[in-house]
Amino acid sequence: MLYYIFEFLDKNFDIPGAGLFQYITFRSSAAIILSLVISLISGRSIIKYLKRMQVGETVRELGLDGQKEKEGTPTMGGFIIIAAILIPCFLFAKLDNIYLIIMIISTLWLGLIGFADDYIKVFLKKKEGLKGTTKIIGQVMLGIFIGTIMLFNDDITVRMPIAEAESGGYEILRRYSVSLNSLTEGSSIKEMAYVKTTLTNVPLLKDNSFDYKMISQIFGENELWLWIVFILIVIFIITAVSNAANLTDGLDGLAAGVSAIIAVTLAIFAYVSGNSIIAGYLNIVFIPNIAELTIFASCFAGACIGFLWHNSFPAKVFMGDTGSLTIGGIIAVMAILLRKELLIPVLCGVFVAENLSVVLQVSYFKYTKKKYGEGRRIFKMSPLHHHFQKSGMHEAKIAVRFWIITILLALVCVITLKVR
Repeated sequence: MLYYIFEFLDKNFDIPGAGLFQYITFRSSAAIILSLVISLISGRSIIKYLKRMQVGETVRELGLDGQKEKEGTPTMGGFIIIAAILIPCFLFAKLDNIYLIIMIISTLWLGLIGFADDYIKVFLKKKEGLKGTTKIIGQVMLGIFIGTIMLFNDDITVRMPIAEAESGGYEILRRYSVSLNSLTEGSSIKEMAYVKTTLTNVPLLKDNSFDYKMISQIFGENELWLWIVFILIVIFIITAVSNAANLTDGLDGLAAGVSAIIAVTLAIFAYVSGNSIIAGYLNIVFIPNIAELTIFASCFAGACIGFLWHNSFPAKVFMGDTGSLTIGGIIAVMAILLRKELLIPVLCGVFVAENLSVVLQVSYFKYTKKKYGEGRRIFKMSPLHHHFQKSGMHEAKIAVRFWIITILLALVCVITLKVR
């Protein structure tokens, strides 16, 4: 909203400073500050309201230190995160940007699913919450929506040389000549095209890219196979990451801290992927108009950091499924739009480890029970953070160490931008 106001003032009245809103870096900086302030200030009011409404967490007895002290702590604090993301976005971003529209819809949709789950647990007193199949259906619907939009919306394109587009057999939407400024080769005129493609970035492969068409061709040349394969992959990523974030939200500050670090990394990816000079230098896919997601990622980072003020040990509020399902989905959808989804196993390494610990624990228990008549465990308890709690480590130390691991993994992902 403010972008359009200051654009009008700059063009018609030439007001000093109004032109600053044309810069992604300025709007991103303002957005992260505002989201941080909103989460800090609104957090207190929302926590008081949740206490007044008796929206408290019901804690299952798991035999963990400090567990019963959490009983009655307000939950559904994910509203703080959602508000701190969306309000700055509406103020500082270009609201007609297709990528931003997708992220806003995804945030609201997943927030609604999480809210329904929390509402059933808290107000209807049903500990199981929303049925697992209902959650999955909601996530699948979002995956179908995202995959379909990416395949068929003409505003979602990739820019590449015409020769490369023709040799790859991509659908060319527009051809034009452009003067390219390279950090290494200087200025030159090249024939370029906006194309529809299922290309994604992946380090260590030729040209730092991979086309999902290579998978669909296993089943046949019909383009329908490409659509099916791509949409199924999108569904899997959104469902897996969203639920993994939900599993990670078991310690004070853990999920919020990890997500804040991932958000900063995604902001970097959005900026470089939307800058033709930097994208060309790094040899990554240049995605027109994607830089606007730098603002959304900045809001996301600020919201998570601000929420940590209230959620760090000892937590004054829990994000609940309203927050955890939403932040996981935001990370997955943004990575897909940025065509960096194949970096998720590294960038979201903590989420992956938490998810795998549950899968391995359950699978091994069932296997040993069937084979030996007695179930055995790999970990003292799953998800993984509870294993360390059972080993005597304080939850605050576990959370901080998982943050440090996420920082290291994020640095690895940023470094891969330059890996050939």
